[in-house]
Amino acid sequence: MEEIKEMWDSHWLTNMGPKHKELQEKLVDYLGVDKIDLLTNGHMALELSMQALNLHGEVITTPFTFASTTHAIVRNGLKPVFCDVNPVDFTMDVTKLEALITDKTCAIVPVHVYGNVCNVEEIERIAKKYDLKVIYDAAHTFGVRYKDRGIGDFGDVSCFSFHATKVFNTIEGGSVCFHDKEFGETLYNLKNFGIHGPERVEAVGANAKMNEFCAAMGLCNLRHVDEEISKRQAVIERYREHLEGVEGLQLNPIQENVTPNYAYFPVIFDEKIFGSSRNEVFDALAAQGIGARKYFYPITNSFECFHGEYDVNDTPVALHISKRVLTLPLYADLVLEDVDRICEIILRCKR
Repeated sequence: MEEIKEMWDSHWLTNMGPKHKELQEKLVDYLGVDKIDLLTNGHMALELSMQALNLHGEVITTPFTFASTTHAIVRNGLKPVFCDVNPVDFTMDVTKLEALITDKTCAIVPVHVYGNVCNVEEIERIAKKYDLKVIYDAAHTFGVRYKDRGIGDFGDVSCFSFHATKVFNTIEGGSVCFHDKEFGETLYNLKNFGIHGPERVEAVGANAKMNEFCAAMGLCNLRHVDEEISKRQAVIERYREHLEGVEGLQLNPIQENVTPNYAYFPVIFDEKIFGSSRNEVFDALAAQGIGARKYFYPITNSFECFHGEYDVNDTPVALHISKRVLTLPLYADLVLEDVDRICEIILRCKR
């Protein structure tokens, strides 16, 4: 309430006002990135970034992601080519990447999944070898660092989501992190109708500006985000106390050289060993009013809107994991005794 008081006096509610500018400056510092722009949501960050890069042809990505990643590619008139994920951290399997490159390939769109960081060195090597753009879907990795470098600093572009479900949120919102000044100018035109003054419209663009209320929410949440991440860490550590080493369960890996944000806690259920399927565990939790999530299921190359266009068997690891993964409840204020109860219900499903 204190943060928005000035807005009632100034009547400046949107159009890159003082809150927008302040949040932009603070995020550059917090995320350790070169340049940043704020948008209305994470999807428009992806979609307009692809437009700003003037891509044509095929884009290699992964189907183990939220719908937004694939839809942003398709809505730009580009063809998604799906690379499988690796079974350890669920990010793009870089050993399969190079074989998918053709003379039509223009870009790679890898996804940092559950806060797990892609193999950024190998992706960069391959991209440079074939002169491809790299746009990271970094929606899950706000505040994550790899080898003490902000994750948003990798690739040509990194896109974050600030949706209300994320570690850091502006209620709705997103950002694009980048290095190239000309790209930034093009992106600005795309997010603000190409308007540069009351009588100057330099390009054709859309409307994807972050408003002042969302920016104010971001400024408030940024003050507390480190504390929130610390609380999430305590929740995950409690989960691990109960579930680590249980036969038939694969937990999210702890990656070397990564400063995590504890965004999600996925568990892979091997029905043959654990004795119950992911769906049975999901139902057991739901019966007690506990909302776990089959995330990501289904994989995007199996969506009804793409019926007949792709073969899910081309990405067998992603398909396998999607049928067995459950992300458990995770938020900063989740009471540890509730974590105990969740784990108790899960372990009762073991046969």
